[in-house]
Amino acid sequence: MSHMIIAIARQYGSGGKTIGHMLAKDLGIPCYDREIMKMASEDSGISEQLFAQADEKLRNSQLFKMASTVYKGELIGPESDEFVSNDNLFNYQAKILKELAQTEDFVVIGRAADFVLRDEPRLTRVFVHAPHDYCMARAMERNSMTEKEMERFIQKTDKHRAEYYKYYTGSEWEDVNNYDLCLNSSRLGFEGCVEAIKSYIQIRDKYGDESGICSY
Repeated sequence: MSHMIIAIARQYGSGGKTIGHMLAKDLGIPCYDREIMKMASEDSGISEQLFAQADEKLRNSQLFKMASTVYKGELIGPESDEFVSNDNLFNYQAKILKELAQTEDFVVIGRAADFVLRDEPRLTRVFVHAPHDYCMARAMERNSMTEKEMERFIQKTDKHRAEYYKYYTGSEWEDVNNYDLCLNSSRLGFEGCVEAIKSYIQIRDKYGDESGICSY
């Protein structure tokens, strides 16, 4: 039997991460985010610090301005100089996601999981967004930055997420065709978003395409 997986992509400040954790708690299933890096480190033998450093370095990298390296499932072995490359660090995180998909239900935040797990029959792909002013107000509550600093930070963070997604998937991060649900958290509220996702899954499982396989 296939497992229920909810992959959440989100604009910074929209509350997508919080919604993901609320949903997982409500459903009684794990929610994975940066934990995937720790698991990939344990699986590969590559230092977890390298995974974390790569995550940060990519924010300021020109890598994504190059041609896409669309993920195809390959792993690079330790005998190669590319074993600890950014691409292989992504590959190992994808490997962990695929293995989890065979063993349990879960929610995952980011990691281009909607693309990596696109062949999973019970995958639900969610994009959480909100108007700029709403994202700014939420972000300012949680960070000690000036408005100008926060403005730049949000722009930079969402730009990085879009470039990261494009590089590894070949698709546009904000393209609605990549998702089953696009939710405006400022209109629904966090609890409303959780209920909307749960309702969608119930309806999809009852009336949806029997194959359930997402196509790009």
